[in-house]
Amino acid sequence: MLALANKIAIVTGASSGIGRATAKLFAEEGARVIVAARRQVELDVLVAEIEDADGTAVALAGDVRDEAYAKALVDLVVEKFGGLDIAFNNAGAVGQMGPISELSVEDWRETLDTNLTSAFLGAKYQVPAMIERGGGSLIFTSTFVGHTVGMPGMTSYAASKAGLIGLTQVLAAEYGPKGVRVNALLPGGTDTPAATFKTPESRAFVEGLHALKRVAVPEEIARSALYLASDASSFTTGTALFADGGVSINRT
Repeated sequence: MLALANKIAIVTGASSGIGRATAKLFAEEGARVIVAARRQVELDVLVAEIEDADGTAVALAGDVRDEAYAKALVDLVVEKFGGLDIAFNNAGAVGQMGPISELSVEDWRETLDTNLTSAFLGAKYQVPAMIERGGGSLIFTSTFVGHTVGMPGMTSYAASKAGLIGLTQVLAAEYGPKGVRVNALLPGGTDTPAATFKTPESRAFVEGLHALKRVAVPEEIARSALYLASDASSFTTGTALFADGGVSINRT
């Protein structure tokens, strides 16, 4: 039986990388999916690929920092499919890097808005829709940076992603009685278009940080998202789930 048969999902940041791989996997496992990102053309290509594989998907482009867009995504999923069971709030950005003394307030706010405020806005509208269905699974993409590892030059990124773990814990406690599970997924280095390793040397350095001595491909992280979305994790909530290749524990 398909892991997400008869489930309805929203995936943000779906135009590339982890979000794209997850949207395709969710559809392969039986979910009807609303895919969200800023780039309409890339979303349209994704929808076509899902439909070619006999899946069901609808795209809505927009900015996850916009509250009206967060509401529109939920309105669309209810209109098209009748409700919401799963939300993978994956959209995010590294933001401006550098010493804190060189970061502007605007840089700081942009990163927090993209990574943390967008998750708040998503949950604000997704949780009530899940409660209407009797429960659901809410997932945020966080990171080991700022949780188990401090990486110089990533102040705003670390702060915003660490904030997601606090958001996860509070929402899990608040809405567990309503049947809503809330978890954070913490990937390690992943080979995506947004990856910070742009040269062979920087890639080798990042790979060496991991116990597995490599970085992930997006499909590996998508499988962890599938676990959190599915009934396989029915007693899992409030967690920070590592899919980080051992970067958090490695010292070699």
